[in-house]
Amino acid sequence: MIFPVSGISVSPFIPPLVAFVVSFAASLGGISGAFLLLPFQMSVLHFTSLSVTSTNLFFNLLATPGAISRYMKEGRMVWPLAWILIAGTLPGIFIGAMLRITYLPDPRRFKLFVGLFLLYLGLRLLINRRDHPDNSAGLITSAEERWENRFDSPSSTPVKITAISLARVVYEFHGESYSFRCLPVIGTSFLIGIVGGAYGIGGGSIVAPLLVTTFSLPVYTIAGPTLMSTFTASLAGVIFYCWLGSVYPDYPSLRPDWLLGGLFGIGGLAGAYWGARVQKHIPVRAIKALLGAISLFVASRYIINYFR
Repeated sequence: MIFPVSGISVSPFIPPLVAFVVSFAASLGGISGAFLLLPFQMSVLHFTSLSVTSTNLFFNLLATPGAISRYMKEGRMVWPLAWILIAGTLPGIFIGAMLRITYLPDPRRFKLFVGLFLLYLGLRLLINRRDHPDNSAGLITSAEERWENRFDSPSSTPVKITAISLARVVYEFHGESYSFRCLPVIGTSFLIGIVGGAYGIGGGSIVAPLLVTTFSLPVYTIAGPTLMSTFTASLAGVIFYCWLGSVYPDYPSLRPDWLLGGLFGIGGLAGAYWGARVQKHIPVRAIKALLGAISLFVASRYIINYFR
């Protein structure tokens, strides 16, 4: 099957199958999987025009709602965190989109950018902070293990907001109390939004491991908010790239490949939903190890190929 926008030819069964596998694994950590689909599109499908970024964002729009609805149904959506992430990420997405067409139009340079990003992400995912001096990681692991082994009724609400202000949000998760300061999260998500806008991922694949390792929040409570932020940022990114395509006639390929992105999105929707459904049964260390190993493998290939 030929996709006229991207100019590639591939069986229509391949994109949804790849997206299902990627999204299933990535959604375990609150990530849509777009950060792994981009290397697949560029290296395997040879889709290297500027529209690969907006196509990736379009995939996010279709892939994330299923997982988001699942986390909401299980009562694991920390809404204050979701809104704070959205407030920081949205302006960064627009800046990142401009950087993409201004400084990163060359696929070779863009691959180096992607490789360095994935290298950072993989290292963050594989960091073991169980023995951190403040023992915060140990407490988080304890709460998460209790959640994994819980036998609560479906109507129970594991996340409960106990305090909220402009400075700090405090919530309980399965017998433990967690908090975060709003300003650092907004600032971090803004910077990540810039990277996400250029990379076509919405930013969730960076902010998720940071919330776990730097802000010491349980992975079972940040997955929903990061995916919600990814969905909102991707929607803004797709609209903005379409607008840029009409403003900059020299870049006619800024708009998404709607058909290819739709096929990826179908597989991603199913994969993300089932990943969110089984997440509570999978150990945190296994989730981090899986995503970290994949990220480092792809990063090493991109960085090595750039210097050849």
